[in-house]
Amino acid sequence: MARAIKINHVTLIVDNLEKAGEFYQNELGLEPLAAFRFDYPVMFFKFNDEQQLHLSEWEDTTSFRGHICVQVDDFNSIFFRMKELNVIDVKPWGKVRQLPDGAMQMFVRDPAGNLVEISSTPGGDVDPSIFKDEFYEEGLYVSNRNDFRGFRSDDATLYHK
Repeated sequence: MARAIKINHVTLIVDNLEKAGEFYQNELGLEPLAAFRFDYPVMFFKFNDEQQLHLSEWEDTTSFRGHICVQVDDFNSIFFRMKELNVIDVKPWGKVRQLPDGAMQMFVRDPAGNLVEISSTPGGDVDPSIFKDEFYEEGLYVSNRNDFRGFRSDDATLYHK
């Protein structure tokens, strides 16, 4: 059985990326980090060497996209268990994916309906059948908004040492 071992990041949905980003950077002293090259407004911030805050701008600030991300020690077993429980939710952020840094990512709903992102460490063993599963899709989530505000990098990662 897989076990969650820590909170990786929390994503907050905001209605003004720049204003919110300034607050977290200037008022709370968080360090900006590069985000992946998503096609929607996003900013990542560093709390410490292992935890991040992500801000995503959407018109619907009561969005179903806000979530907590937990890192697990066995992505394979939790993927199959979440599929068995029928709690994988591909609507907010798309299908199960392998991020550019090699980490696996999926989104599930807890019994109360809260969105939980489950991720693995980069480079972990992935059951090849996951890449062929109906819930898997290659590449980053695409919103088709084509609004690239925020700090991006090809070297972005959810994991920092």
